Amino acid sequence: MAVRVLQERRQIDEARAEMDRRSLSTLSQDVPVKGLVGRLLGRRCTVERGNPLKSWDVLATVEFIEANYPRTARVLDVGAWNSEVLWALHRAGFPDLTGIDVNPEVREMPFAEAIRYEVGDYLKSSPSAPSFDVVTAISVIEHGFDAQALLDALRRLLAPGGSFVASFDYWPEKIDTSGSPLFGMPWTIFSRAEVEAFLAKTQAAGFEQADGVSLEARERPVRFADRDYTFGWLAFRRAR
Repeated sequence: MAVRVLQERRQIDEARAEMDRRSLSTLSQDVPVKGLVGRLLGRRCTVERGNPLKSWDVLATVEFIEANYPRTARVLDVGAWNSEVLWALHRAGFPDLTGIDVNPEVREMPFAEAIRYEVGDYLKSSPSAPSFDVVTAISVIEHGFDAQALLDALRRLLAPGGSFVASFDYWPEKIDTSGSPLFGMPWTIFSRAEVEAFLAKTQAAGFEQADGVSLEARERPVRFADRDYTFGWLAFRRAR
C-alpha cells in the first residue's frame, strides 16, 4: 500500500496522454447517456464529463486496481457523480462496477447499461451488492471528513483483503479552509500531520498500514476557491 503526492503539473498532462493512448479517457467524447437526455438525443451524445485536473489520480487508481486485482474484481466508487474512474475501468475491461452518490443525477451518467448507479450516502447506507474488492473515492473524503465514519463504512463495504483507494486535496503545511464550505460540507485540504494521523487510525481500525509513504510536495498545480495546493493519493487494504 502507498501514499503519493502530485509533484508537478506535467504529471497531470502525462497521465491524460496515457489515458488517451489507452482509450480510457472520456472527456468530451461520444458516450451513451441514460434517461431523459439520452432519449432526447438518441441515447448517445457528446458530453463534457470528468475533470482534466483529475487525470493523475484517476490513472493511478486504475493502474493500482489492474496491478492488484483480477478483471472480475467488484469495484465501488463513492461520490461517483461526474467521476471518471468507473468509466475508465469499464473501458479497461472491468465488468462489475457500482457507483453511489447523493446526487440523483448519478443515474444519468454514461455507460449506465454496464455500470450500476445508485443514489445514497455511502457513509450511512450500503449499495445493493454485499461487499466489494475495491472502494474508490476521487476527491471525495475532503468534503465533510470524519475519519471514524469513513473507517466504519469501509469495514462494512470492503471484503477481507479489499482495498480503499482515494485521492484528496493536500499541502504539507496546513491551509485554512474555515468559512469555505463546499457542497454544503466543511472542506479540508489535508496537511502532512492530518494524513499521518489518519494513517495511524487506519492501522488501529484493522487495516494494513501503508508503506512507501511520501508526503513531500514541490509545486501547487491546483488553484480553487483562492487556495493553491496539490493532490494526494493513498491506498490501503483491509486485513484478511
